Amino acid sequence: MTLGTLTQSPGPVRRRVAAGAVAAFLGLAAIVGGGLASPASAADTTTLTGIILGVGANESQRTVTWYSSADTAQKVQLAPTAALVNGEFPAGAATFDAIGKANIATSGGFNRHATITSLKEHTTYSYRVGTEDNWSPAYSFKTQDFEGDYDFLFFGDPQIGSSGDVAKDQAGWQDTLDVALAANPDSELLVSGGDQVETANTESQWNAFLAPDKLRQYPWAATIGNHDVGGKAYEQHLFTPNTDNSGPLYANGNPASNTSGGNYWYIYKDVLYIDINSNSYATSQGGGGDAAHLAYVTDVINQHGGEAKWKVLVFHHAIYSPASHAKDSDAKVRRVDLPTTFSKLGVDLVLQGHDHAYSRSYLIKNSQKADPAEKPGTADVYAGPGGVLYVTANSASGSKYYDITAPDSSATSGAGNGADPLNPTSYWYNSVQNQEHVRSYVKVQVRNDKLVVENVRSGTCAAPNAAVEKGLPCSNTPGGQPVGSIVDKVTVHPYHGDGQTLQVNVPDAAPGEFGWTIDGQNGLVDLGTAKDNNGDYFGATGQINPLIVSDSRRSLAPWSISASVGDFQDAGKKFSGAYLGWTPRVLQDGAGAQASGSVPSAYDDRGQGLSVSRGLGWASQGHPKGTAKLGADLDLKMPGSVQKGAYRTTLTITALSS
Repeated sequence: MTLGTLTQSPGPVRRRVAAGAVAAFLGLAAIVGGGLASPASAADTTTLTGIILGVGANESQRTVTWYSSADTAQKVQLAPTAALVNGEFPAGAATFDAIGKANIATSGGFNRHATITSLKEHTTYSYRVGTEDNWSPAYSFKTQDFEGDYDFLFFGDPQIGSSGDVAKDQAGWQDTLDVALAANPDSELLVSGGDQVETANTESQWNAFLAPDKLRQYPWAATIGNHDVGGKAYEQHLFTPNTDNSGPLYANGNPASNTSGGNYWYIYKDVLYIDINSNSYATSQGGGGDAAHLAYVTDVINQHGGEAKWKVLVFHHAIYSPASHAKDSDAKVRRVDLPTTFSKLGVDLVLQGHDHAYSRSYLIKNSQKADPAEKPGTADVYAGPGGVLYVTANSASGSKYYDITAPDSSATSGAGNGADPLNPTSYWYNSVQNQEHVRSYVKVQVRNDKLVVENVRSGTCAAPNAAVEKGLPCSNTPGGQPVGSIVDKVTVHPYHGDGQTLQVNVPDAAPGEFGWTIDGQNGLVDLGTAKDNNGDYFGATGQINPLIVSDSRRSLAPWSISASVGDFQDAGKKFSGAYLGWTPRVLQDGAGAQASGSVPSAYDDRGQGLSVSRGLGWASQGHPKGTAKLGADLDLKMPGSVQKGAYRTTLTITALSS
């Protein structure tokens, strides 16, 4: 961090260090396994279909949803796979009661869902649904570390049935899931861009969408599209956590009608996901429109944003897309209504579908390009305050593609579809646009201090590719653009402000020791992973990023730099900043700089450490003009009772001069 020249003032000059660090400890979850035979008893002939694993409220939960031919009391049974003997669940297997009700008449039968809770890290689980005398086949998934880095995959519009051939659409959808998860088996979430099917209540299309076994092994985070909204089958098939089904979040304002809707949120490993029903965008429809969504997103972020290190929004109707829907009147309404609030709330990434073509926006702030100089296709972008990346996914099944459309003479901000001055064939808001008429998916890597977003080909012109098989031309060149090749890749670096964020990873108690790095990029100070010292305390060391102090005033007045920290926090867990101590140093002489005294960790002297303001450096009256560089060695010691986690705090630096 660099402090500007200190001007003479009677009071303190204060600059707060911005937060935004992300855990560095690697922890990926892979979901594995397939069906384990579990024959049903002849005593119960209830048919159990449409089983799908869903995301839970956090990484220790999963939801399961299914259809039943009979209205009976059912449940999910769960056990560590290692506890099964010859495919049989142990007597002490956990059970979770299901709830549900009758389906709409066109769907028939009944829907059920249950939430699995209290999952443990690094465990392979098997589960099945039904009753004691009639179980479904068993499926398995695996959890890994509940802290740290991970990948998730985002899929645009399978829209099974839109080609007119359900079987071809299903084949493309199956192949994309197989290709994506073979290449990325440790991915932890499958995130939907909406439009699971072509016709909302057509169960043959839902059966084809739900056919891949991968949807019973990896959690699906559902999103409602315009082709899903016209019936109740979406809500019947896809239960979601923390769901608000109130009237304003439905397009027609009536949750009891034969439509689906509602918004939901969840936190997964320090990422806050918020999914909204973009079908409801205008109050003239009867619902609360975009204003209701903005109130919802604001409320969720105000309540839970502090528990997360990244904020990701998901909704179906792309507002910055490249193809047939780019100039839709409803897209222009959302493009005016939504982005400014997203920027103010500190949203990092928005994932969208609907336009069946791939695009990656420039960083957008308050409905306009955040940095006019950002070049098309830039590989590394730095968000700055309020910068948001918007991504639109292409078709994951190959059932339908839309061709990229041309800019017009409208504005190059707000609702406009004007040309990009740096690339006149593209819209002003898009850094990358692509349409080859091949299937693809988006991979997002959640990392220590960045998000890496990649659009990856899951097919070529060859079958399965329903739209191309039915006559649509294809511009992909399999030799140069094969399955698994990358269409686009961008790394998003978060905004840390002018200051420094301190981060330390606390491992499980002994044994558990691994190294750390010092990273000053964007203000992050990474203390690495604390060492367990014989079970007595955890310890970590590092250095703050140097502060440069310049003083060229004629008065040669005295100055001082001090700092303090708050509690180290990871979601609901925390420990006192008093456990952080330091030894200040003058790294470069100048401006009469003197280092302040050392401050021990409260673990050593039961004092207050850096939880109260402590001196870093100072100069007396009459000191020479010049520039000094101040640093400090950090010493963090905390009790062995501190829970495992990736903790962060904010260092607040105060400059004082008379």
